[in-house]
Amino acid sequence: MSTQQIAQAFTELLKANKHEEAAATFNDPEIVSIEAMDGPMARIQGTEAVKAKSDWWYGAHEVHSVEAQGPYVNGDQFAVHFAMDLTVRESGERSQSAEVGLYTVKDGRIVEERFFY
Repeated sequence: MSTQQIAQAFTELLKANKHEEAAATFNDPEIVSIEAMDGPMARIQGTEAVKAKSDWWYGAHEVHSVEAQGPYVNGDQFAVHFAMDLTVRESGERSQSAEVGLYTVKDGRIVEERFFY
C-alpha cells in the first residue's frame, strides 16, 4: 500500500472511532510514539507500550467526542487533526482541545507517531 492508501484507511478507522483497530492494522511492531511533553510517556517504543499508553489515556479521561480530520499527506508522512471534548476523571475538569498527529510510513507500516498540541 502507498502512504496515501495507508493514510486514508487509517484515518477512516479513526473517524469511525476504531482507534485500536487502526493501530493493530497499521502500526509497525517497533513503532516509536513521541508526545509533546516530559515524563515517562514522552517517548515510547513498541506496540505493547503504545497500547499501554492508549489504555492509560482512555482510563484517565471521559471522552465525550473525538473528531478526526484529514489525512494530509506529504511524501512518506501524513497528518491527522483531532478535535476533542473530554473530562479529566481525576479533577472532573472538562475541556476542548486540538491535537495533530504526524505519522511516518516505511515499508507499508506506521513506524513513528508524533503528537503536537
